[in-house]
Amino acid sequence: MPKLLVVDDEPSILHFFRRAFPGPDVTLHTASSAAEGLAAVERDRPEVVVLDINLAGESGLETFRRVQRIDPKVPVIFITGHGTADTAIEAMRLGAYEYLLKPLELDHLTDLVDRAFEISRLMRVPAVIPEGDGAAEATDAMVGRCPAMQAVYKAVGRVAPQDVTVLILGESGTGKELVARAVYHYSHRSGGPFLAVNCAAIPEALLESELFGHEKGAFTGADRRRIGKFEQAGGGTLFLDEIGDMTPPTQAKILRVLQGQEFERVGGSEPIRADVRVIAATNRDLEKMVADGSFRADLYYRLNVFTVKLPPLRDRGDDLPLLVGHFVRRFGRELGKDVREVSPEALEVLRRHPWPGNVRELQSVVKQALLATTGPVVLPEFLPPTVRGPAGGSAFDFGGLTGFVTDQLRAGSTTLYADYQGLTDRHLLTLVLRHAGGNLSRASRSLGFTRATLRAKLTALGIPVERPARSDGGEPA
Repeated sequence: MPKLLVVDDEPSILHFFRRAFPGPDVTLHTASSAAEGLAAVERDRPEVVVLDINLAGESGLETFRRVQRIDPKVPVIFITGHGTADTAIEAMRLGAYEYLLKPLELDHLTDLVDRAFEISRLMRVPAVIPEGDGAAEATDAMVGRCPAMQAVYKAVGRVAPQDVTVLILGESGTGKELVARAVYHYSHRSGGPFLAVNCAAIPEALLESELFGHEKGAFTGADRRRIGKFEQAGGGTLFLDEIGDMTPPTQAKILRVLQGQEFERVGGSEPIRADVRVIAATNRDLEKMVADGSFRADLYYRLNVFTVKLPPLRDRGDDLPLLVGHFVRRFGRELGKDVREVSPEALEVLRRHPWPGNVRELQSVVKQALLATTGPVVLPEFLPPTVRGPAGGSAFDFGGLTGFVTDQLRAGSTTLYADYQGLTDRHLLTLVLRHAGGNLSRASRSLGFTRATLRAKLTALGIPVERPARSDGGEPA
């Protein structure tokens, strides 16, 4: 379990943290002086450190520098009772994760610590590119031996040492963040921070401040200076996930950073040097967005210096049983379940599923199956209804769809609408095409839209459109 170290000389603050993190999910260590805190960092190697800015006359910045010398990847959260918090801001400029003003708010504190734990994990746990069965046991390993995944591994190996922008393309759930972390871990910037920003999850009004920071008074509610992710990630790597959801004004600012290697905080006029490698990812078709004017062509060309394309799970052939075996072992250990194998019948059910949520959906399905399994073998009846379908019905009836939505919500999905729409569209188009004997013209008439629209939908969903000889005046699929 992750370890949290709190260094503060106020007993009330230490008591507050003991109440906020009683366990068992977090191991809490406390120290009441800078010397005790530094010894604890050396001894316990915590994943996150919370540090008071003033410790009985000790310099907060000097304590922070010494923490960084012991463990440069540990996220440090400053807490301060001083309203100006100048020292904390300077520490953030030098690489601290965040700072909080006393009195502390419990909900905000726990949320911030959880995010710091995730940042710590991203920096410390390599996204292993497996070379053998042993490497595939790693928690966050990229598992796969199909030609498309071998091409991904080679691409990571080629681009990681080069300090260039990388664009990762792939459907939702294919593992774009894992590839970004692999590029980071194999790069010469691996000693610096790795920060991730989901551009689709942050409201437009807040995204600019999240990325570039803001000056005090820049807008209503900006009661103090904020250091943005471009500044925090100095010397390291910034991962911009779902960059296709970024609005045109923010796109223009990102373009300026990539072109000139500098930016300004919101409300500021001082240019700040951006010593950051940018890795971007999206499940959108950026070329199409450039063509329709919703994504800047100049930004696309700046991002598209080197592209890594991730294949959807349905196109990875025999990688499915490899992934299933990997997740069975991984979640078996986590859940304390002695499950040794998946029956051939259950594996066949998994093979037939279209996997609109890709590897992320497979993770959820395997975990649910292990929770339901009562013996050493996963049988078809232990698979969730979204995959096997309820008795006497289709896996895509309303009960199955409700189960899919519930599962994705529990898994923390941030792309549920697209995943749900992809699931239902794939099922509908497959049924109609089958009924039409693969004829696109007949299928499009049944669906009520043009053949060109049908072809575009099939392409977007990754459903292959074959072109056998025409025999009846229509175009077969």
